[in-house]
Amino acid sequence: MEAGRPHHIRPTGPSDIRRIEAGILNWGADITLQDNVYEVGLERLVDADKRADYIGRDALKRIAAEGVTRKLAGIEIAGSRIEMNATRWPVKAGGKTVGQVTSAIFSPRLKKNIGYAMLPAAHAAFGTTLSVEIPDVDARNATVAAKPFVDPNKEIPKNLTPA
Repeated sequence: MEAGRPHHIRPTGPSDIRRIEAGILNWGADITLQDNVYEVGLERLVDADKRADYIGRDALKRIAAEGVTRKLAGIEIAGSRIEMNATRWPVKAGGKTVGQVTSAIFSPRLKKNIGYAMLPAAHAAFGTTLSVEIPDVDARNATVAAKPFVDPNKEIPKNLTPA
């Protein structure tokens, strides 16, 4: 802290733009205790064959078998540049509120507004058109998109040193 003070350098959190582009979730915004790994797309972290017992095992087995009723989907929001949302924004389908934007921001790399929305599974299919209500701005069309938005094969950064 002392070394950085003369240069106005201070600690900060992760870049929300890069976090959202990469499909990294923010605890408290994109995932909470009310959500489960299957709803937020983290099912790859569940070891269904694990021999040891653990808290939540039966619930996770049941959810995996039954499926989920809602999903955290990637969305692209039409229109001019948006600022990072500090609150959850309503998502509508057919004029009815069906979900909430959990995180959204303009991506300079992709030159579009991107984010995540918790939606009923029926509205979370790729290509689904929705409407996002941005408080004090306007309503915008949004389309469900694949996440992560950038580098889905996790190739960045690559080792540039020859083998």
